[in-house]
Amino acid sequence: MGRVTERRRVVRIRNGGAGVRPDTLVAEEPLEIRLNGRPLAITMRTPGDDFALAVGFLVSEGVLGAASDVQAVTYCEGATEDGSNTYNVVNVQLAAGVPVPDITLERNVYTTSSCGLCGKASLDAVRTATRFPGIDADPVRVPVEVLTGLPDRLRAAQKVFDRTGGLHAAGLFTATGELLDLREDVGRHNAVDKIIGRAFQAGRLPLTGAVLLVSGRASFELVQKAVMAGIPLLAAVSAPSSLAVDLALESGMTLVGFLRGPDMNIYAGEERITL
Repeated sequence: MGRVTERRRVVRIRNGGAGVRPDTLVAEEPLEIRLNGRPLAITMRTPGDDFALAVGFLVSEGVLGAASDVQAVTYCEGATEDGSNTYNVVNVQLAAGVPVPDITLERNVYTTSSCGLCGKASLDAVRTATRFPGIDADPVRVPVEVLTGLPDRLRAAQKVFDRTGGLHAAGLFTATGELLDLREDVGRHNAVDKIIGRAFQAGRLPLTGAVLLVSGRASFELVQKAVMAGIPLLAAVSAPSSLAVDLALESGMTLVGFLRGPDMNIYAGEERITL
């Protein structure tokens, strides 16, 4: 597939002068996720790690909890009228005996900022759906100096961002600051789904003792995804939303915002961060 970046003509103006040159842009294409052959969701994403993105999304939806839940993940052939493979349609085939959720065009997918559901209903939905409800009992402790060093480590590992300047990133770290995995995508939620999906494929869920860092803000959607994967600490370089804080408090997660240099705001679970 390899369509992570594309080249486009651009007129560049610098110091009052104009010139024509090629520019490297991050690729953005739709990915249709199917479950047992039936359309489930479409997301705009940067191609790459599509199988991890699909299963990570299904973990976030509460459909999957262990690698044994999946029989196969494949690209769908014949996705166009001429029968060619666009590599933009992925089917996840559940293993025998795994319950298939109700799939309708009208279904509420609460991963997209709760899709019109009220805040209380959103919190209840996550609490009911998660396979890993023990985040509040996770004993992990993270020194504050480890947290403050994570944004620089994340940025240093962003290879595609260096070429395009147009990608979000999600990084998974240990409590001592070791980088376990990093994914980049045009969508923050996709980057997190890819992280979770890769852990799912490796049989590493729940992600007990892990720290998830995102390059933007901490929305309800991202906190929800972390809760569904059993991640006890989520940090963001920007602000959280009010519902994100509510969900972190409800689930026993540690939520950090405005993680920049030596500074941060701790919105929930401050007992896990040691000074």
